[in-house]
Amino acid sequence: MSEIHLSPTEAAAKLGITTKALKLYERHGLVSPLRAANGYRAYGPAEMARLHQVLALKRLGLPLAKIAGLLRSSLASLDTILALQEDLLGREADRLSHALSLVRAARARLAAGDRLSVDDLANLTTETTMTKPKPDDLKATMDRIIDRHFTAEDRAELAKITFDQDAVTQAWTALIAEAKALMTQNDTTSSVALDLARRWQAQIGAFTLNKPDIETKLKAVWADALVDPEAAPTLPINAELMAFMVRVTANLKPVKTA
Repeated sequence: MSEIHLSPTEAAAKLGITTKALKLYERHGLVSPLRAANGYRAYGPAEMARLHQVLALKRLGLPLAKIAGLLRSSLASLDTILALQEDLLGREADRLSHALSLVRAARARLAAGDRLSVDDLANLTTETTMTKPKPDDLKATMDRIIDRHFTAEDRAELAKITFDQDAVTQAWTALIAEAKALMTQNDTTSSVALDLARRWQAQIGAFTLNKPDIETKLKAVWADALVDPEAAPTLPINAELMAFMVRVTANLKPVKTA
């Protein structure tokens, strides 16, 4: 065989993971290593490509069970995952390029004998060292927008809902990653897309208590947030992804009531 095949130890070293992780991915059905005549596992190009997909999706915060489902669906294409990575890395590259330009400009000013003011240094710090917004800052921005649409009575009623914030955050992270992957395929009608739409709607319903008036106000909040210069850059989704999910959910058949 002309193709190179790696042992578990070699494959793990190449990918920067452990052999224990390889065994875990195999148990979840995420990768099926080849077997030599002596029973030893081996990883060739196809298996390494699949591991790339697994690790890329895992980096987005998806649990292994959800990754397994995605890789069994129409999203199993390596190109689909690479397109998703390209989008995310492109956004990060833009952020880093902007940060680099600010650092170079600051150095040029120092070389010219200028001094950086407190405001200059504060801006330089926030733009070049903070990779994500402070939770308190994001909350303050969103609260300002929410106040435009929700009355004090609305907020008092919603405050009665109890939930595990970490679990909710993890659930939305996974849903958003799935939506981004589907968007690269422009898939709005497959069973995978419709299943995502149902779970997306269920997450929204848990917050809105499935009340149409509350849901309408929530949509208005997001519409404002997506164009707000302070809020938009900090949000986990953008207007394009939101529009995509609107198209997907529009394909859900309404639930018939007796």
